[in-house]
Amino acid sequence: MARLADYFVLVAFGPHPRGSGEGQGQILQRFPEKDWEDNPFPQGIELFCQPSGWQLCPERNPPTFFVAVLTDINSERHYCACLTFWEPVEPTQEELCARDAAERDEEADEGGPGALPPPTPSPPGQLFAPKTLVLVSRLDHVEVFRNSLGLIYTIHVEGLNVGLENVVGNLLTCVIPLAGGSQRTISLGAGDRQVIQTPLADSLPVSRCSVALLFRQLGITNVLSLFCAALTEHKVLFLSRSYQRLSDACRGLLALLFPLRYSFTYVPILPAQLLEVLSTPTPFIIGVNAAFQAEAQELLDVIVADLDGGTVTVPECVHIPPLPEPLQSQTHSILSMVLDPELELADLAFPPPTTSISSLKMQDKELRAVFLRLFAQLLQGYRWCLHMVRIHPEPVIRFHKAAFLGQRGLVEDDFLMKVLEGMAFAGFVSERGVPYRPTDLFDELVAHEVARMRADENHPQRVLRHVKELAEQLYKNENPYPAVAMHKVQRPGEASHLRRAPRPFPRLDEGMVQWIVDQATAKMQGAPPAVKAEKRTTVPSGPPMTAIVERSGGLHGNSARRLEVVRNCISYVFEGKMLEAKKLLPAVLRALKGRAARRCLAQELHLHVQQNRAVLDHQQFDFVVRMMNCCLQDCTSLDEHGIAAALLPLVTAFCRKLSPGVTQFAYSCVQEHVVWSTPQFWEAMFYGDVQTHIRALYLEPAEDRDSFSVGEAPVQEDERSALDVASEQRRLWPTLSREKQQELVQKEESTVFSQAIHYANRMSYLLLPLDSSKSRLLRERAGLGELESASNSLVTNSMAGSVAESYDTESGFEDAETCDVAGAVVRFINRFVDKVCTESGVTSDHLKGLHVMVPDIVQMHIETLEAVHRESKRLPPIQKPKLLRPRLLPGEECVLDGLRVYLLPDGREEGAGGPGGGPALLPAEGAVFLTTYRVIFTGMPTDPLVGEQVVVRSFPVAALTKEKRVSVQTPVDQLLQDGLQLRSCTFQLLKMAFDEEVGSDSAELFRKQLHKLRYPPDIRGTFALNLGSAHTPGRPPRANKDKGPSFRTLSRNLVKNAKKTIGRQYVTRKKYNPPSWEHRGQPPPEDQEDEISVSEELEPSTLTPSLALKPSDRMTMSSLVERACCRDYQRLGLGTLSSSLSRAKSEPFRISPVNRMYAICRSYPGLLIVPQSVQDNALQRVSRCYRQNRFPVVCWRSGRSKAVLLRSGGLHGKGVVGLFKAQNAPSPGQSQADSSSLEQEKYLQAVVSSMPRYADASGRNTLSGFSSAHMGSHGKWGSVRASGRSGGLSTDVGSRLAGVGPPQANGAPPEPGFLRPQRAALYIIGDKAQLKGVRPDPLQQWELVPIEVFEARQVKASFKKLLKACVPGCPATEPSPASFLRSLEDSEWLIQIHKLLQVSVLVVELLDSGSSVLVSLEDGWDITTQVVSLVQLLSDPFYRTLEGFRLLVEKEWLSFGHRFSHRGAHTLAGQSSGFTPVFLQFLDCVHQIHLQFPMEFEFSPFYLKFLGYHHVSRRFRTFLLDSDYERIELGLLYEEKGDRRAPQACRSVWEYVERLSKRTPVFYNYMYAPEDAEVLRPYSNVSNLKVWDFYTEETLAEGPPYDWELAQGPPEPPEEERPDGGAPQSRRRVVWPCYDSRPRAQPDAISRLLEEMQRLETELGRPPERWKDAWDRVKAAQRLEGRPDGRGTPSSLLVSSVPHHRRSLGVYLQEGPVGSTLSLSLDSDQSSGSTASSSRQAARRSTSTLYSQFQTAESENRSYEGTLYKKGAFMKPWKARWFVLDKTKHQLRYYDHRADTECKGVIDLAEVEAVAPGTPAMGAPKTVDEKAFFDVKTTRRVYNFCAQDVPSAQQWVDQIQSCLSDA
Repeated sequence: MARLADYFVLVAFGPHPRGSGEGQGQILQRFPEKDWEDNPFPQGIELFCQPSGWQLCPERNPPTFFVAVLTDINSERHYCACLTFWEPVEPTQEELCARDAAERDEEADEGGPGALPPPTPSPPGQLFAPKTLVLVSRLDHVEVFRNSLGLIYTIHVEGLNVGLENVVGNLLTCVIPLAGGSQRTISLGAGDRQVIQTPLADSLPVSRCSVALLFRQLGITNVLSLFCAALTEHKVLFLSRSYQRLSDACRGLLALLFPLRYSFTYVPILPAQLLEVLSTPTPFIIGVNAAFQAEAQELLDVIVADLDGGTVTVPECVHIPPLPEPLQSQTHSILSMVLDPELELADLAFPPPTTSISSLKMQDKELRAVFLRLFAQLLQGYRWCLHMVRIHPEPVIRFHKAAFLGQRGLVEDDFLMKVLEGMAFAGFVSERGVPYRPTDLFDELVAHEVARMRADENHPQRVLRHVKELAEQLYKNENPYPAVAMHKVQRPGEASHLRRAPRPFPRLDEGMVQWIVDQATAKMQGAPPAVKAEKRTTVPSGPPMTAIVERSGGLHGNSARRLEVVRNCISYVFEGKMLEAKKLLPAVLRALKGRAARRCLAQELHLHVQQNRAVLDHQQFDFVVRMMNCCLQDCTSLDEHGIAAALLPLVTAFCRKLSPGVTQFAYSCVQEHVVWSTPQFWEAMFYGDVQTHIRALYLEPAEDRDSFSVGEAPVQEDERSALDVASEQRRLWPTLSREKQQELVQKEESTVFSQAIHYANRMSYLLLPLDSSKSRLLRERAGLGELESASNSLVTNSMAGSVAESYDTESGFEDAETCDVAGAVVRFINRFVDKVCTESGVTSDHLKGLHVMVPDIVQMHIETLEAVHRESKRLPPIQKPKLLRPRLLPGEECVLDGLRVYLLPDGREEGAGGPGGGPALLPAEGAVFLTTYRVIFTGMPTDPLVGEQVVVRSFPVAALTKEKRVSVQTPVDQLLQDGLQLRSCTFQLLKMAFDEEVGSDSAELFRKQLHKLRYPPDIRGTFALNLGSAHTPGRPPRANKDKGPSFRTLSRNLVKNAKKTIGRQYVTRKKYNPPSWEHRGQPPPEDQEDEISVSEELEPSTLTPSLALKPSDRMTMSSLVERACCRDYQRLGLGTLSSSLSRAKSEPFRISPVNRMYAICRSYPGLLIVPQSVQDNALQRVSRCYRQNRFPVVCWRSGRSKAVLLRSGGLHGKGVVGLFKAQNAPSPGQSQADSSSLEQEKYLQAVVSSMPRYADASGRNTLSGFSSAHMGSHGKWGSVRASGRSGGLSTDVGSRLAGVGPPQANGAPPEPGFLRPQRAALYIIGDKAQLKGVRPDPLQQWELVPIEVFEARQVKASFKKLLKACVPGCPATEPSPASFLRSLEDSEWLIQIHKLLQVSVLVVELLDSGSSVLVSLEDGWDITTQVVSLVQLLSDPFYRTLEGFRLLVEKEWLSFGHRFSHRGAHTLAGQSSGFTPVFLQFLDCVHQIHLQFPMEFEFSPFYLKFLGYHHVSRRFRTFLLDSDYERIELGLLYEEKGDRRAPQACRSVWEYVERLSKRTPVFYNYMYAPEDAEVLRPYSNVSNLKVWDFYTEETLAEGPPYDWELAQGPPEPPEEERPDGGAPQSRRRVVWPCYDSRPRAQPDAISRLLEEMQRLETELGRPPERWKDAWDRVKAAQRLEGRPDGRGTPSSLLVSSVPHHRRSLGVYLQEGPVGSTLSLSLDSDQSSGSTASSSRQAARRSTSTLYSQFQTAESENRSYEGTLYKKGAFMKPWKARWFVLDKTKHQLRYYDHRADTECKGVIDLAEVEAVAPGTPAMGAPKTVDEKAFFDVKTTRRVYNFCAQDVPSAQQWVDQIQSCLSDA
């Protein structure tokens, strides 16, 4: 029984003490005046009566009623029912005086006496003050309070003849039962009657209609999110203008949370003065008047529910976890069925008559029933996860959260996790966990209805029926009796508040009220206490857990088979059948990813443990440990599936004998897992074990059967669970004697204590590392890590003989801190012991004893471990797989022999096998080798299902870009090991974990050696220069007599001259000056006086015109002439050898030897093309204006428009731009800069003049006439002021180049007409940053085009990101194509490619339209080189052949000084600058063009990849050093001819390509069929670009395929004799995308046919023919077959018709010399074997097509034939060929020999301009007379011939002449 009301209080308005406008509440009276002992008077009532503050009001408001809730310090709730009414304010004394004075004034005005004012209802200035009647109660009977207070008010207002004292006294003495469903009638003695019904069970909340109202106001989604927010401890704030609504909403929300109780701040109505409570850090549910909405807006982490507006606002920073699916959606749909039953019927064609909607009260219960079901589903089976820690004297219960989440399959679920960690759930466990107590609706539901709820899940109507049944029960609980209309309470009349009250509310007689109260109290004491006995029972546990979401084991669905495998493997291990076990082990390790298999493993191992011990031999021990580690590696720190719990007893059971008296237990090998350092795991384990023992205490010995499941309650049916036992004991407890009770308590306490000691031991086993001398505690260990800053990583040597020698050097721990491991473990265990013992009620004495014991336990264990550690090192190591030795190149030597490592997956999708098909190739187990050339991994996949595949991954040492240490898990034993991650710029990544046997010093040695090889101190240390010779830095001994100076001495002279020259005139204003070799450790030459004496007057001799060359210089010249540049200049007609040494004035350009000593510009080649009119000595001055002295030189000329392409470095500040800006130059005495700038202008003028279209104008455009007109007005150099033409014209070129103008839609360049009609003769493409503020040039001879270029560092940064995107380094969390594309886009690599192509195409357009272009960007050796090379490649088909591309690279990249060594960071000096892939970017651009024009290139995409790989590999000398000067200085440039000491080693990449091409067509593109259209214009938009497969593909079978000798691996027979096709012994093989090289495994049709022919030839006993000959023969035959119209098309075999876009606007023009044996063009109109250098022989299909219709075979038209020697292209020697003069076809054809049917080349006689006697050139046949030489000059080039004797020469000349005259 309880009092209905504890206090009655009368609160009135009182003035504020500080005199502010607002008042404050004053308690006028309270009854009883003394506090009740059991219930003190709550503080702060006066605030809560008027939550918005005490204020006076100008009119009478109707009375209001609401219930506020106050929570006291014991978290008891007090309900304050407040009825407020308004009374006129009694004027105070001062106010009366004031009013009197005012009235007197009025009288004086009227002049009349003080007449009484007329009676009015309220004077005009009348104010009303609130007064509140408050009932304080601990019971929540709102209606009774409303009626009772209403009655008191009615008596006062209506003046009823009833004593208020009696009513109040009766109210305070009224006593009602708390619960149990009784009905009680009460009367307050005013003729009233009220019926109070108490709920049946007081544990169920009473909600009346509040829940239904809450849903009406806010809607389903909002209420659900508030529900989740309250459960997950967020702050919830309700806003409304109605106080009653606020308290109802709060009550409704609390009712929904049942069976959990809300235990945080709960204030349904918060007074305005306490608003700062809202900023409390703890969660709350608070209601506030909507007037204070603005204050609520400022709160950042509060969820605001506006009841009046129906909205819920969740701040951005708050995340409310939703209910786990499918519960969320199920709950939502059932709620909508309850709230809106017509929704289901809305679409019916014939809706039933309207259904009766439940009353609001009933709907309220239905909504609650939905949430009750929800909780039953969420918490179903929770009793199986309770641990009974103590039964007596009071039950102590703990909840095993991890097991609960694991069994529900909701470990990842944010919502449930937070709920279980919350305070409300902790209360739930302590309240409802008790096994013997009264039960209620929830207990029944969660125990018995679970099966029904599962069955109903998919039947909404059945769910609804269940909800209605539950609602009935809830309704009955609140209203146990049918409603009886027995209430009879007087109410005030209508508008009674407006009538003037006869008097203020009277003061009650305290004595009288007190007397009534005392009477009642006395009566109560006399009466026996009416205690209703609570019915206590054993709480039903219900069925065990099932997962909310039925999850099949995903991949592990076929679990029965897997479990069988696990069982078999274990039985093999214990039967000693090790080989069988070994076969099964991989399958077992794979199966152990599944939960069932891990459980099964634990159960099986348990069977092999006798008396807590199982001694194994070494191999068995290893197997068991590996399986345990595999099990544990997937355990989270929670161990939700109880796997670690099940293994814990086993790790202390399995052991092996190391030596007499020394035993090693399994725990020393499984410490590596995070679960062992999680305090929560140990607590759950401890409580589980305590429960088992406590249960055993009370069970009869017969029942005491040790069940297996450690962490969970045993589930055998015949056994009683611990909760049942506890329930029984609690029932018996009151009946036991005092002594018996005491005895039981003691027994339990000592059980707990002994378990605590046991666990202290267990924890020391698993936390102390085997080698305690190393301070390595597991980094992730949360518990230990917090204590130990020093703890780094607890690495134990899992297998015998494996010692991790080093501590982690990065962490910098020294061995001094060793002892601290013990300290950390002691502290960890002590913390654990403290927590569990205090929770389990262990006495303080026992606890102290434990604290003393723990350090001893730890110390003892450390001593035991020392012996184990010592002995374990002596064990023979386990047999590891044999190391596979890699194949090495000739000359490659092993530096470090194999270190055992595991190669881990690097994040490439195919690398693991997975998506590409087949099982995982990585991780692989093997060894890493370091050679002078490469880092190589060879090994086998750890997954035995892969079979005996060898995995090879390697890359050149020189390609290493990043090396970092990592700590990784070894794939087999799951140990944390030191590892290395090596990333290379050839897109390989070695992520390796060192095997335990590899000591840290070996790993460190590996790193050091690698570093040494990667960055040799000197370029001579590189592989290419060490290769093939025992290279010593000393000079070779000098020969006494040289017939002619050797190349060695010559190159040395060259350098020496250059150095002396440079000493005099080389002004070092430049950033970059390559260090001379003297400083790089080369001994100075002893013989200063050499064969060639150096003249002292060096100035003139350096700059002599070429006629005055000394003999030695001539020698130098001849070797320079042999260089690629010079050969190309000859081909382009920019000056031949003869004309370069003796000037032909008619030529506009000449080859100048001014730089032959590299005096003017070190990074340029020795011979340069300059305008004919410029003197050599002027060049020196011009060069000063340009960065690095790289002045503009011609590098290519268009054969058609004769426009030239020039290149140079950017301008110096003092150069062009400085001059543009200088408005008023000082006239007297020009400075050096001025003169050189004038020279520069002259130079540009000379370039313009030497262009054919402008030559006629050059007379009047000379600089003299020019300057006289303009110098005065514009300052110096007005002519070059062309630049970015300010004003309207400025968008023309620059902006288009920058991509601003209107380009074509698809990234095609703008149409050629886009430039202004009157074009400049010369466009200078320069960097925007340099060309600011430049004024236009009136004559518009040249124009500056500013473009934005990216710098080398941007290329470097972009490449780094590209590497990361293509080879991420670690497997992606969710691999998707999108993530790769995103990282690719972030790298901006394709954007840079796009810019390069865009600029190049633009330059091509300009050249094609006849303007010359000077590319002058940065220092002229990076982007300039890229652009210039691409322009030539696009414009000139010659460069698209194998020979032409080689020439292009040699000329533009090598001779013009691209800094390969600097950009590739080849030496120690370049280490800091890092790798910048400028050349690779160029190759990528070529690859993009190749993709768009596959038929225009003679070389295959593989050729580009080959160069991409080897330009960084340092295998060849070609791409070493930064310029020709440096190569000469090192003696690399002319060595090929000089000494042939090492013929076996290819020193040049070109030589290698040539050799390889003879054996295999791998570099040849079969689709090569160039069209007439000479100029290519590729699309450059990013959308048109593709990622180069060089970046993404790899072959693990043999490593990168670019070292051809290595790639022919042993797995398959060599190419020649591989049985193929129809061979009887043909065998099928599996081709893996990531393992095999697909092109090699499945060659294309042509390669296959060529191989087949070779095979057949071998079978027939013929010597096999070269592929090239076979190919040429096939092509010739094909051409001869189909020529009815004389224009045969390439056959489908040779050229598939490639759909292709060509947008060539230019006419096909350029041609090159004939005579390469290397390659062929697939064309139909002319001899197929044209040449590598010519992609089309005939510019116009002149006579050859005319005649072809008459004749079918070439052999018939042979007018004259014979042998002639012909000079080959550039480097090629003279060769004897069989020539045929064909007058019919009007051509001169040549063949290899007389019987040869395959024509090797054609000279169209229509192109021949003259036949003239020739002079012997170098390399000509020595025996022949000089007069036997003659030259045939065509429009394209000069052919040099030589007949056997003079008469035959004359004969040939006559024949050709007559043929020409006939034409």
